[in-house]
Formats: sequence, structure tokens, C-alpha cells
Amino acid sequence: MKFNFHVPTAVRFGIGVVDGLGKTVAPYGKKALLVYGGSSIKRNGVYDAVTKSLKEAGIEWFELPGVEPNPHMTTVDKGWQICKENGVDFIVAAGGGSSVDCAKGVAAATAYDCSVVTLMDNHTPVTKALPLFVVLTLAATGSEMDSGGVITDTVKKIKGGVFGPALAPTVSFLDPSYTYTVPKRQTAAGTADIYTHTIENYFDTAKDTYFVDGVAESILKTCIKYGPIAIADPENEEARSNLMWASPWAINGLIGCGRNEGWSLHGMQHPIGAWYDITHGEGLAILMPHWMRRVLNDDTLFKFVQYGVNVFGIDPNLDPYDIANKAIECTEDFLFNKLEIPRTLSEIGVDDKHFDEMATDAAAGLAHGFVPLTKEDVIEIYKKAL
Repeated sequence: MKFNFHVPTAVRFGIGVVDGLGKTVAPYGKKALLVYGGSSIKRNGVYDAVTKSLKEAGIEWFELPGVEPNPHMTTVDKGWQICKENGVDFIVAAGGGSSVDCAKGVAAATAYDCSVVTLMDNHTPVTKALPLFVVLTLAATGSEMDSGGVITDTVKKIKGGVFGPALAPTVSFLDPSYTYTVPKRQTAAGTADIYTHTIENYFDTAKDTYFVDGVAESILKTCIKYGPIAIADPENEEARSNLMWASPWAINGLIGCGRNEGWSLHGMQHPIGAWYDITHGEGLAILMPHWMRRVLNDDTLFKFVQYGVNVFGIDPNLDPYDIANKAIECTEDFLFNKLEIPRTLSEIGVDDKHFDEMATDAAAGLAHGFVPLTKEDVIEIYKKAL
């Protein structure tokens, strides 16, 4: 086993931690860009709390509202222009993963003084960026503690992004009460996103990863236990806190240590999101069981058995293939019955008109997955998920 691991993001966790935002950001300058999505942060009090803390610290701020669920390159570039024209010193992202990813794009584009698409097209490793502070309102993407941001190129119809060590947030403020008003469907999709990030790491050909496998299994069981509770009882602090803390550890690199990290599900979902602008977690969840059945074989059976026994408590004395298939059935039950996520792509507005283009895009990055997938494999998975 050989790997590098570094997470520079500081975390302030707990109810009321945002009160300290202004004092935390004050050493970084006097001008901020506040990035957020819709009006929800104004309805639930997050906007007032953030701006009150900034005002008390003497921080002037400019705003970039209206970030899309799959942030568009044009929105990122709008933020870059605001920063450039006003001499912004740092960025505060208030919202879920989309707002954070957009803010990362703005932070990078401003530092490099170019459109975010230029960075995406050149695959520029981002080594400089404006400091970024996060006030999280949705447990899902883990972008509050990782070094990448996914951006949609609306012209080419692809989801790319910006990645590099400078994009790790400086400080992330995680107040579980800020997730109390998240709608049930978004809570479910967010939980599925955390679950999928963990699955992408966990289902790997490496076999000497006992420690990180155990951490991954704990994250999966946290989703299974607390996702349905948060949906049924939105203000359950225990459930919201555990999901909020599980989210970054699914993707900040820890459970990927020592692995090959193929990330096939994201490779297949991103083209769908680029064409149809669907909710990311829902797309991942719909694809997951079909991908699992496609990659189950004699060589991968060991991982499905481990998953079934350690995560779902399936009897280890059963035939290995019985365990594997029961594990996939348990996964479906969790995603579609317990979380009530739609079962098919057609239910969320996806049709088969662009399967060829999407599969071509996806397959370009799937040669080194848990099981390598071809364009034809991807089309078959899309068809079964439709």
C-alpha cells in the first residue's frame, strides 16, 4: 500500500458555529464574494446569519446568487468578473455542493485571471486560488473538505471541473441545524450521494485495505441508519449531524488511500447530468444496482461478499453468489424503498435520445474502473436504468 493524504481544511462543527464566521475570515481581507443558489438560505435564516457575522467583522461583500444545481460555466465566469472588478479578497459559499463547486471555480478563475473553461480544457492543476470559506446547508457532495469542483460546460454538454490542492476550503462551518429545512427528496439524494462516493472507493481491486474498508463500511451504515430517520424526522439533530459529518469523509481522500479509484458510477452519471441537468444523487442511485450486476463476476465476487456481510449483515455461510445478489437487493431496498428515490431515469426526465453521445463521453474514462467498461457496456446500463 502506498499513498499521499493531506486535508488542510479546518472544520467548525455544531449548532451556532457560523456566528464566528466574521472573525475567522477577517484576517484574509475586507472584501468577500458571497456565492449561493436559490432563495432557501434567505428563508431558513442562513443568509441573515452569514451576512450579520460579516457585517460585524467589517467585511464588505458582493453576491453571486442563482447557482444552478449543476453549476454552469457562465455562472462561474460571472463570479470571476465580480471578483476582478471589485478586488475581492476571498469567497464565502453558503449552500450545498453546487454552490461550493461554483465558488471553487470562481476562486480558481480569479487567481488565474481566465475563464473557468480554459482551466477545464487545459486540465490545469489548480495551485493558486482565492481563499474559500464554506457554510454548508446540505450533506451530500463532500465538497466542503475536498480539492475539486465539478462544473458543467453547457456548450459541449459535458461535466468537467477544476481540481488542485489550492481548492480545499480554508475553513468549513458545519451546522447540522442548517439542514433541517432541506426537502425530503433532496435529503434522500444527498444521502445517496454520500453512499455512492463511498461505494466508488470501496468497490476496488485492492485487497490490503482493511482499515479504510472499515471506515467506508461505517459511512455506508451511517447512511443506511440515519438517511431514513432524517427524511421522517427532519429536525432530528443526531441524524442530521451524523450525515453531515459522514459526507466529507466519503470523498476527502481518506477511504481512497491505497486504492485504484475507478469511479465508474460518476463517470456514467456526469454525461447524463450535463445533458439533462438532473439531481446528481438521484442519477447515481438509479445507476448503482445496474452497474453492480454488470460488474459482478468471479474476480469481483469477494468485494460483494464483504459488502453484503459487513454492511447488511447477510449470513456469511450462504453461497457467495447468493450473498452478492442479496447485497444488491438490499442496496435497491435502501435506495428506492427506504430513501424513496425514483427507480428509473425516465422518472426524472431522461430519455434515450443521447445515449450514444453520453456513453462515448463516459467510456473515455472507464478503462481503469473496478471493472473496465466499454461504450457498449455503458449503453446497456443506461438502457436497464431507463
